[in-house]
Amino acid sequence: MAENVTLARPYAEAAFQLAKGSLPVWSKSLESMAAVAGTAAMQECITNPQLSPEQLTTLFSGVVGDGLSVEQQNFVRVLVDNDRLQVLPEIAELFEELKNAHEGVRDAAVESAFPMDDAATRSLVADLERKFQCKIQATVRLAPELIGGVRIAVGDEVIDASVRGKLAAMATALKN
Repeated sequence: MAENVTLARPYAEAAFQLAKGSLPVWSKSLESMAAVAGTAAMQECITNPQLSPEQLTTLFSGVVGDGLSVEQQNFVRVLVDNDRLQVLPEIAELFEELKNAHEGVRDAAVESAFPMDDAATRSLVADLERKFQCKIQATVRLAPELIGGVRIAVGDEVIDASVRGKLAAMATALKN
């Protein structure tokens, strides 16, 4: 998949430059386009040599719907012409990263041993925003293998406040 990210990067950057005034609209449209491009039926159409670029562009735009602006339709046409429609999911992902960096938002992956209610999640996000001094967009996932506590990943930094992590640290300390 590293190849796809490499192929997708210049297109994500171009989309970001086009979208400077309307980032949320482009974000939503790219998400829709990526969902369509990721389906098995559309992948089959993308790789079908019997479909001309014009037919594929028309088909793809029709499936995505009427919500595409002229710039977005042109973007789809460029992707089809350069045989890059299949990397739309990676383009959308890279676009989101650029958008979040521009807006000062960082993603946090939170794994919790037990379900977290909304108040606990809001409190944790507020603490993370103070620590990292930026807006945090958290995704919470249930991970019972942690035994207790939470494990948080923000970018390259990991905060392991789980029972499993503490037990592993104690085992390492005892071995040394």
